[in-house]
Amino acid sequence: MSVQNQKLDMLSLLKESGLAALIAAALALPLAGFKTFDVNGTLTAETRFNWVLVAAVVVFFGRMAISIGQKTFFPSMGQAAGGAAGSIGDVINQNRTLLLCLLLAAVIIFPFTPMANRHSLDLAVYVLIYVMLGWGLNIVVGLAGLLDLGYVAFYAVGAYSYALLATTYDLSFWICLPLAGIFAASFGIILGFPVLRLRGDYLAIVTLGFGEIIRVVLLNWYEFTGGPDGISSIPKPTFFGLAEFSRSGSDGLPPFHELFGIEYSSLHKFMFFYFLILALALVTNLFTLRIRKLPVGRAWEALREDETACRSLGINPTNTKLSAFAIGAMFAGFAGSFFATRQGFISPESFTFIESAIILAIVVLGGMGSQVGVVLASIVLVLGPEIFRELAEYRMLAFGGLMVLVMVWKPKGLMSKRNPTVLMHNDTNAKQGAAK
Repeated sequence: MSVQNQKLDMLSLLKESGLAALIAAALALPLAGFKTFDVNGTLTAETRFNWVLVAAVVVFFGRMAISIGQKTFFPSMGQAAGGAAGSIGDVINQNRTLLLCLLLAAVIIFPFTPMANRHSLDLAVYVLIYVMLGWGLNIVVGLAGLLDLGYVAFYAVGAYSYALLATTYDLSFWICLPLAGIFAASFGIILGFPVLRLRGDYLAIVTLGFGEIIRVVLLNWYEFTGGPDGISSIPKPTFFGLAEFSRSGSDGLPPFHELFGIEYSSLHKFMFFYFLILALALVTNLFTLRIRKLPVGRAWEALREDETACRSLGINPTNTKLSAFAIGAMFAGFAGSFFATRQGFISPESFTFIESAIILAIVVLGGMGSQVGVVLASIVLVLGPEIFRELAEYRMLAFGGLMVLVMVWKPKGLMSKRNPTVLMHNDTNAKQGAAK
């Protein structure tokens, strides 16, 4: 490339970065340029134009760095590695087993490290809940290709099923857990029947309406659900019916620390919650990985690619859609029952549309159909706002900016490339066939 072409490229780069900085300044002026506060009952405003300048400068150099990286470093990386390691998804796919073993070992050891306290364990449990929900929705959206905007409805059914059964009939968590999954799966089938002939945007609108119907019913059926007051005093799970997580024990069960002869610690309960949701999430993942290789899993992926071709091959789209909705809803019900017992209180405010949007964003940002991508996206979208919590009112602005950066950097998701579920043949068979 000649010096003149380099100058022209640099000039174009400066124009592009300057335009991005100008737009950022215009957007930051009403958002960050002024701050209002109350002084003796009078609304007063102060200017903070230095924040606007900082936003413009950051966007200017950030846009320049992204452009230079896309045009210079990433293409060269792809050529140097023969196109095999040009993206993070390729690197992870090549070392999948090792990375998963290291990640699982770190997750299991984490509660026993000095970093483990009540806040960090609660945050880890919060992330794992969304990982489980993301894996459940990944069955419907990532594998079957059915856009579901009302997934939080099944989450709510599972939570209210456990809360009502536990508080009304005094049933234990271990009995209510499978029942919550069954109830949620039943609602998944109920949703599936009206939408069998719908696709794309129409399907999304119907599922969105279904989610809002469930929320409104929970909000207005006061005699049954408690309405806006919710359900409180939801019992905590015991240690498999053998011990209670308290200092003195109750209901005829010994305390957990006396059962194992260890010193009492308030962290035992939170560690149990952590390992419980970890086990539920791993079961969800293993079930999904296994069922993808079965005929029903292949039918989901065929339905996602082309429903007409799927029908022409003799696959029943009705049963395929219903199975996807039911199984995905079942795992949401499991997660909902755990959420109810962890919180001890639930209300319709915990199951709004924003929850469905976050779960769907996790699936899309992680990469449609990618299990590892769901984990990465959950960490980004759940821990991201917590990291920026000190920014107060700018926390959600940073959260939105983080999502934009992810979609600019990886528009098809963090794990956009994954190996096919089923291979018609492998290289060894092909070589043997050629030799014959």
